Amino acid sequence: MNQGKSLQQRVPFLSFLFLFMMACFIGGTSASAASQKLTNDVFWKDTSGNPIYSQGGGVLKVGSKYYWYGVKYNGAVTYYNNPTSLNSDASFNAITCYSSTDLVNWKFEGNVVTAASDGSTWDTDWVGRIGAAYNSTTQKYVLVMQYQGPNGKGTAFATSSTPTGAFTYDHVQTTITNVVNDRTGDQAVFNDDDGKAYLVFSNAGGRANVYISPLRTSDYLNVEPATQIFNVSAGREGNAMFKYNGVYYVCGSDLHGWNASQTYCISSTNIYGPYSSEFVMGNTNKDFSHVTQTGLFVNVQGTAGTTILFGGDRWSDFAGNGIGYNQWMPLSFNGTTPSMNSLSEFNIDAATGTWSTSSGNNYVLNPSYEADRVSQNSLAGWQTWTNASTNPNANVLGGHSGRWAAKQTGSAAYSATRYQDITNLPNGTYTLKTWVKSSGGQTSAYIYVSNYGGSELRYNVNSVISSWMQITIPNINVTNGSVRIALYSVANAGNWVSADDWSLIKN
Repeated sequence: MNQGKSLQQRVPFLSFLFLFMMACFIGGTSASAASQKLTNDVFWKDTSGNPIYSQGGGVLKVGSKYYWYGVKYNGAVTYYNNPTSLNSDASFNAITCYSSTDLVNWKFEGNVVTAASDGSTWDTDWVGRIGAAYNSTTQKYVLVMQYQGPNGKGTAFATSSTPTGAFTYDHVQTTITNVVNDRTGDQAVFNDDDGKAYLVFSNAGGRANVYISPLRTSDYLNVEPATQIFNVSAGREGNAMFKYNGVYYVCGSDLHGWNASQTYCISSTNIYGPYSSEFVMGNTNKDFSHVTQTGLFVNVQGTAGTTILFGGDRWSDFAGNGIGYNQWMPLSFNGTTPSMNSLSEFNIDAATGTWSTSSGNNYVLNPSYEADRVSQNSLAGWQTWTNASTNPNANVLGGHSGRWAAKQTGSAAYSATRYQDITNLPNGTYTLKTWVKSSGGQTSAYIYVSNYGGSELRYNVNSVISSWMQITIPNINVTNGSVRIALYSVANAGNWVSADDWSLIKN
């Protein structure tokens, strides 16, 4: 270090270069000067500082600008104002439009469709799953959406001469040829790189069949006869499509009623198939797609590469299962197999089409136990051990944040561990934090860190901690690219300890 410091003193330019490179080196990867930091697990704000209300939507790129269309639901506003209050208000407020050149800073362009309350077209029971396309023949921008209202049930179309609207209602198509039950379950618009536009969707009522249909070439104002590309008895929703290196991917979620799900995919080199067997997108089973349901994909093609962004909707009836409505993550590919990088923070450079992990990223998956949706012992991303006949590890309502927390307790004496092995970590020094409560009285109870290339580090929690308290284990010098974090107890009957909101961040 003394030699490096001496060199910088002798050569000011090298000092500047050194500091610049260190500033750009983030989490083991480098961030370009034009990159922007995208932060998940928060309520996103537009460039005016107002909440971004855009769910069940799609993104259309026009020139160098991205336009993001989605729905503002009245229950989403209620949730923003009180994130601890569960509500199921999916009543329609507006279709919103936001624009951005960097995919992080979004300008609110306005409500391109606004709800009515007079029995007219937009006095609806449901509007959702918005997609957009541009028809070069009519020179019109077209919104395609699910619709239930005065004009029937089906796929509705609206048009505008500009991407920012307002959009004018055209009609509702109530039947799609070759589709079971005539209408779509969940749907998304896919714009291919040859200029053609398609609708990908599952059928209404059961959703066991997945289809691809072209939009009518002349004006995009009709869904043409469908081709069935997949059938699965369990059904799929949240259907969306992307293309990468000449391969088409159709992805969807479990039928979990807007709750989080791992992401299922099929792939083909032809948009109409045949498609591969269904597979689970890599890493999405570890925290149920960063506690989201499949919503949209954004193709970020730049001068240095192409990044596919997974856009997950965090519905959960607008409360619980994590903070925020929108969670976007970059995908990685091993050949033709995609995997999700479940990140709380990352840098995206829309100009170069590249991304990197941000220095503030939390490497713990399912850190607040919100992915699992229901009370159970086995939690996504975590493993357990016990010597008891009944597993003392569970999740319980009443977390430090969100709805859930992990808890160890038993009606008889027990030993138990809940742990997560984190791999592919950039080597360096980390800090672990988590929130805990404890009854006290355990023979031993502690948070520990191990398997990182150094001695095990512990923080004892076997004393009475009656309200949530954050504990910290600093100076975790990872030298082997991995770490285990855990909660461990040797306890008597009736003892308990809870943990929630873990974070492991590189210093």
